[in-house]
Amino acid sequence: MHNVGSIFRTADAAHIEKIYLCGITPAPKDIFGKFRPQLTKVSLGAEKYVPWEKLKLTSRLIDKFKKDGYKILAVEQSKKSIPYYKLPKSYILNPKSCLVLGGEVNGLPPSILKKADKVLEVPMRGAMGRQAHHPRRSGRGKESLNVAVAFGIVAFSLKYPRLPKV
Repeated sequence: MHNVGSIFRTADAAHIEKIYLCGITPAPKDIFGKFRPQLTKVSLGAEKYVPWEKLKLTSRLIDKFKKDGYKILAVEQSKKSIPYYKLPKSYILNPKSCLVLGGEVNGLPPSILKKADKVLEVPMRGAMGRQAHHPRRSGRGKESLNVAVAFGIVAFSLKYPRLPKV
C-alpha cells in the first residue's frame, strides 16, 4: 500500500496522465468505496488528482496501448534490459509512453516482458548492488531499488529529459 501511495504522489508530481492498477495491486479505495488509510498516508491526496483505474488483465491493456501507438516500457532487470538513461531519444520524445512495473518480489512475468518495446532498469552501483551480483553472494546485497523509487527515477527521466543527470 505504501509503494502504491508513493507512486501516486510521484505520478502527480511528474504529471502522469493515468495509473492503471492491475493484478494484486491495491487500489486507493477498498471494496466499500472508502479510501485506504495506509495508501493515502503516503500519497497525501494524489489519488484524488491522478486518474486511475483498476483492471484484472495487464496483457490486454498492453495490447490496447500498442494498438493505439504507445511505446511499452517495462521497468525490470532482465537479460534484455538497458539502463533507463540509454533509452533512444525517439522513445523519450514520444508523448505516448506506457511504463509497466511489476511486484517487488517476482517482478514482471516473461509474457509481459515480451510485449515491451524496451525493458529499462536502474543500474545498481553502490556496495549493496555489487554484493548482490558477487559470485559468492553474501546475502546482504539488494538487486534492485524499491518499486516506487524506480518508478520515480524512470518517470521523471521520460517526462523531463532535460533535468540534469547526476
